Amino acid sequence: MNQQAWVPIPAVLYWLWLIPIFFGISFGVAYHHEKRRLSNGIWFNLFLYSFLPVTAMTILGTDNHPLIIVSVAIFVIFLLFVGVAFALQALLLLWNAWIVWKRESHSLANMLTLVLGIAILILPFFSGWLSTHLPALAVEYITLTVNFILFYVLFWFYNYLTMLVLYQFNHPKYNQDYIIVLGAGLLNGDQVSPLLGQRIDRGLTFYRKQIKKTGKIAKMIFSGGQGGDEKIPEGTAMLSYALKQGLPKTDGLAEVESTNTYQNMIYSKKIIDEDNDNNDSKAIFVTNGYHTFRAGMVAKQAGLKADGIGAHTAKFFLPNAIIREYIAIFMRNKYWHAAAIVLIVIGSGVLTWISYRYGGK
Repeated sequence: MNQQAWVPIPAVLYWLWLIPIFFGISFGVAYHHEKRRLSNGIWFNLFLYSFLPVTAMTILGTDNHPLIIVSVAIFVIFLLFVGVAFALQALLLLWNAWIVWKRESHSLANMLTLVLGIAILILPFFSGWLSTHLPALAVEYITLTVNFILFYVLFWFYNYLTMLVLYQFNHPKYNQDYIIVLGAGLLNGDQVSPLLGQRIDRGLTFYRKQIKKTGKIAKMIFSGGQGGDEKIPEGTAMLSYALKQGLPKTDGLAEVESTNTYQNMIYSKKIIDEDNDNNDSKAIFVTNGYHTFRAGMVAKQAGLKADGIGAHTAKFFLPNAIIREYIAIFMRNKYWHAAAIVLIVIGSGVLTWISYRYGGK
């Protein structure tokens, strides 16, 4: 009976494994210290994109043909999926925009995928127009600058997506003193919307599970002020909704002053401080999944030690919501990003000049 000879793995591969191990430990330490930091995505991606090639080299080094065939097949399928998604990105964005247009209001915030899809479609025509109307040197400079800026924006977007996904695996312990439910707009000025209802229901689920598992009762804070087109504060409507769902009156509080996420956190923290003199009170916040990471960053800014849990969001709504959240996070550090973009503009000019000066153009 023929048996495949075992091929020892080259010693150099054992040393190569130190690279992903180092990045993995670095990510673990940074994430454990602070979950709500965008730079953690860099450490995770350094780990991931060093782990994958080292794993591939290790598999190839085993000379195990069935394992190699399965691994290559998975890799090819993944590449095909990514390639198709990339090739059809404009159509996918426009398809999503059409669904949102039918089901949601026609606000700018709900048309981000429409704008992005159209931009991707007209970009090749714009490039062609530049080539026929501007000198070659100017076209080279504009193209280089735009490509670098796009890479910069997409680099941070990818890191944001990484952290948004990882943050969904956050599972707070069932030992909380307070559960803060963040508000959203009301229907007809006084009714809890389906999206807001999902947040409240998610908070109530955690509240009940904690009682069942540990016997500890948490107070729920429903945070949201009264908008210009609303008849009552969001916090009041949310509390009323929760009471109808069986929440005892003694376990519900309404925060009715806030008008944005930062104020949600600030005023909720104020209620916690006034309600309980214990500075070690444990709290979590509840919002929709796409909003959890940014809300966590805002909570940190407000001095509130709280991580978030996310309620379900309709899938068709996610692309616009995620893009909107990224824009908001990007603008939190707008001066740093503006400085980086200025450096890109200057650096592209320098590279274009070097290419012109020494490239024989």
